[in-house]
Amino acid sequence: MKAEIAELLERKYAFFNHPRFIEHDPIQIPHLFKKTEDREIMGFWVAMLAWGQRKTILQNAKTLIELMDGAPHEFILGHQEKDLTRFATFKHRTFQYTDTLYFLCFFKRHYSQFTSLESAFTQQWTGEEINVEAAINGFYDYFFADEWAPQRTQKHVSAPKKKSACKRICMFLRWMVRNDSAGVDFGLWKSIKPSQLICPLDVHAVRTSEQLGLLTPGMAVNWKLAVALTNELKALDPHDPVKYDFALYGMGIENKTVWN
Repeated sequence: MKAEIAELLERKYAFFNHPRFIEHDPIQIPHLFKKTEDREIMGFWVAMLAWGQRKTILQNAKTLIELMDGAPHEFILGHQEKDLTRFATFKHRTFQYTDTLYFLCFFKRHYSQFTSLESAFTQQWTGEEINVEAAINGFYDYFFADEWAPQRTQKHVSAPKKKSACKRICMFLRWMVRNDSAGVDFGLWKSIKPSQLICPLDVHAVRTSEQLGLLTPGMAVNWKLAVALTNELKALDPHDPVKYDFALYGMGIENKTVWN
């Protein structure tokens, strides 16, 4: 990698990986909470809703919090069936009532048995070192394990085996796994290492990576391309390649107001 590109990425990473980043990004939603389970629940949910106008994403995430009485984990474990009707009018683009009900069902199923959402990604892994591709595929199967899982909801949760770049899940995993002094990412999970993460491949990261020569223009945006970009970034930092997501995304989003 050319020295000037490496220097640019380091400089932009240092600039955007800063507490000021939080107030302009969906990561602000899990930052509203101190409880780990609440951070996991709302972190995952807002990540899955992170498409469209950023203002709308944030407003709808806050509406979800209000509908769960300001305490997502407590509501999920303690709600009654009659409490679900309050979600009937909630929607975010194509994410609607049926999808909301299934998300609530999944969270209740999981947190009734486990204390952290981390185990949803790691419980099926038996190898010595977690493979993130296999972990996400396993999570997808686990998430939709209920017999009544709506087919329509499957479009809101991606997996490498579905030929997706899994941008939103990779972003959520970055939030949960990375940990540094800047305090933007949470570093809550320890089973997955930062070196194992895959870079979230949104339109801004793709455009910036193409401009920098990290990716060949016009390639299909899928899991293979996300891995290819991550491998390029590992040449700079093999232990924490996804930290450059701050640089790629930040450089692409400057002066923009829309998530794509």
